[in-house]
Amino acid sequence: MSTALRLEKITPDNVDAAIALRVHPHQEKNVAPVANSLAEAYAFGEPAWPRLIFDGDELVGFLMAFLDIQWAPKKDPEDYRSGLWRLNISADHQGKGYGRFAVEAVREEIRRRGGSLMYVSWEGDEDGPGDFYRKLGFRETGETTGGQAVGVLDV
Repeated sequence: MSTALRLEKITPDNVDAAIALRVHPHQEKNVAPVANSLAEAYAFGEPAWPRLIFDGDELVGFLMAFLDIQWAPKKDPEDYRSGLWRLNISADHQGKGYGRFAVEAVREEIRRRGGSLMYVSWEGDEDGPGDFYRKLGFRETGETTGGQAVGVLDV
């Protein structure tokens, strides 16, 4: 990992590269492909925050945050949350600190917008990213969403 890490918006110039990004095959059941995430970003509009992760000129990953989404309107209409929605680090770039960079980038964006908590959810199987998120300080809330564990981190 170099010091030339940056996030970029998805544009007509980089969308094909974004869609081509692939995680390890054994992880595909745990995270949606980038194309699905971009469709959801389009459908959700402003609360979705999709970004590509570059190291210099090389595309190494994709993230999508959710910013101020009403979490459970039936339970608590005042419960708005922000967090990491998707994280796809390309198979050949994993284990190099790019995931940590992505989490910190979302954390900083939430902080910049005045938020105090960052949420994430993950699949609970052995190939899931639970250990990764716990090592970064996320605490399980005891909640689930779509069958996934929910974690929270102070920003």
